[in-house]
Amino acid sequence: MDQDGRDRFEIPKEMRSIAEAGFDQARKAFEHMLSSAQQTATTIEDRGATVRANAKDITTKAVGFAERNVSAALDYAQQLVHAKDLGDVLRLHSEYVQAQMKALAEQATELGQAVARAAQDAAKPKS
Repeated sequence: MDQDGRDRFEIPKEMRSIAEAGFDQARKAFEHMLSSAQQTATTIEDRGATVRANAKDITTKAVGFAERNVSAALDYAQQLVHAKDLGDVLRLHSEYVQAQMKALAEQATELGQAVARAAQDAAKPKS
């Protein structure tokens, strides 16, 4: 073969058609995979935003509860300082414990509802 014959290489038409069809299929599959990945990333971002918003709400509630509980404890301590006798101390203690038990029950209910809402929001399918 001469130099021209060795340098030229021709792919038969049938092979070229098969290769082009394979490349087209691969390209379409890649584009479909890329589109699915982008949709998944968007869904994850949306869920992340929902989870972050709910986590912020729960944290805000918990901090608010802690502030109220510390304030109530400080008020109780101040009242104890001004108690006149053991009867006052026992009455103040009883009132404090009853008030705190009621407050803690309400706080637990409210926090539980917020956590349940957060879980439901996180599990909701995005449309």
